[in-house]
Amino acid sequence: MNTLPSNDNEVLVRVENVGKIFCRDFKKSLLYGVSDAVHEFLPFVGGKKIDECGEVILRPSEFWANKDISFEVRRGECLGLIGRNGAGKTTLLRMLNGLIKPDFGFIEARGRIGAIIALGAGFNHILTGRENVYVNGSLLGLSKSEIDAKIDDIIDFAEIEEFIDSPVQSYSSGMQVRLGFAVATAMEPDVLILDEVLAVGDAAFRSKCLKRIGKISRNSAILFVSHDQGHIARICDKVLYLEKGRPSFFGNKDEGLKKYHDVITKEGIASAPPELHDRVTSFRVCSPEEGLFVKTGGPIEIDFEIESGEEIANESCNFFFVDHQRVLAGHADFSKQLRSIPKGKSLITIKIAAVDLAGGPYQVNVQIFAKGGRELLVHAFGCARLNVAGPHRLWCGYRLPVAGVEVQLRQE
Repeated sequence: MNTLPSNDNEVLVRVENVGKIFCRDFKKSLLYGVSDAVHEFLPFVGGKKIDECGEVILRPSEFWANKDISFEVRRGECLGLIGRNGAGKTTLLRMLNGLIKPDFGFIEARGRIGAIIALGAGFNHILTGRENVYVNGSLLGLSKSEIDAKIDDIIDFAEIEEFIDSPVQSYSSGMQVRLGFAVATAMEPDVLILDEVLAVGDAAFRSKCLKRIGKISRNSAILFVSHDQGHIARICDKVLYLEKGRPSFFGNKDEGLKKYHDVITKEGIASAPPELHDRVTSFRVCSPEEGLFVKTGGPIEIDFEIESGEEIANESCNFFFVDHQRVLAGHADFSKQLRSIPKGKSLITIKIAAVDLAGGPYQVNVQIFAKGGRELLVHAFGCARLNVAGPHRLWCGYRLPVAGVEVQLRQE
C-alpha cells in the first residue's frame, strides 16, 4: 500500500456516530458475542434489541465504552483526545486502527496507518529488535529495500544500537517505546495514532518525539492521546474531550482544555491533614474553599497561620505547586526571607511577584524545616488549591520569583 498523494484539504480520518458496547461479565460476553455473530448472518436470530425510540437496550452487564462519536481529521491536522482514565480514548483508537470492530457507526481511515496503542504492541517479543522492524515494515506494505533505507535512522532515533539484535523481551519499557515510536514515525504514515507514547521515557526522548511529531504532522493526520495537557497544547490543533465514552467537546484546543480543567477544578484536589512536629501546635493555609485565583505571570499572596510553643530559628520554608497529574510544576523557597517562627500564633504572608504557571488547577504543598533542614516541622499536603487562568502550555521554569515575606503576630 503506497502513501496517498499529498493534499492539504484531504480528510484522512472520518468517524460518524461510532459506538462500542462492552460487557463486564466474561461468560456473558462470550454468549452475547455468539448471539451477535449469528445475527449478522440470520437477522431474525439474537442480536441487540432496539426500543421504540431507536435506542439500544443494553443487556445485563453491558455498558457503552464509546457512544455517538463523530469527527474528521485532515492531512496536516493533529487531534488530541483528552479525558479521565476509562473515558474511552484507547477503545476509540483501537477501532480506528482496526483492532476491534465498532458496534455502530462508520470509520474511514485512508492511507498507511502507523500506531502505538499499547506498550510493546505489534512486537514479537521472541524476535530481535531488527527483525521486528522488518516485520512491521512489511505489514505496512514496504519492500525490503525501502526498510533497508530507513533502518539506520530507526536505530539511531531509538538509541538502542547495542541491543538491536537482542530479543525484544529483554528490552525495558523505555526501550520498547523508543523502538516502537521510531518505527511508526519513520515509515512516513498518512495516519499516525499515538496513545500515551510520551508517558514512558526520559525528558530527552520526549523532546525528540515532539520534534519528530511536529515534522511529520505537515503531511499526516495525527491522533494523540496524553494526560499531559502541555503536550496537547503544544502539538494539537483540535481536541476531543470524552466523558464516560461520550463526546463532551470537540473543537478548539484552548476551549477544550479549559473545559477539562474546569471539571478537574470543581471536583477538587486531594488533601490530607498536615503532619506537625511536637514543637508546632497548629498550621493552616488561609484560603477560600474554592481556592486561590491568579493569572499566568501575575502576583499572588498566600497567608498561613502557624502556632508554636517556642521561637524556632534557622528554619526553611518551601511552597510546592503540583498539577492535577501530581507533577511538580513550581517551587518557591522562602528560607532567606523567613529566618524564624515566633512563639505563639503568627500570620505569615507570602508574596510571589509572578506566578509563571500554565493555566489550570494546582494543589499547594508546604514544608517547613528547622535545624538547617534536618527537622521537619510542617508537612501539609494539598492544604490549598490554586487556580491559574492562562494558556495551557508547557511550563519551562522551576523556581518562582519571590517578592518578599511579611510576618504578622496575632496576640492571644
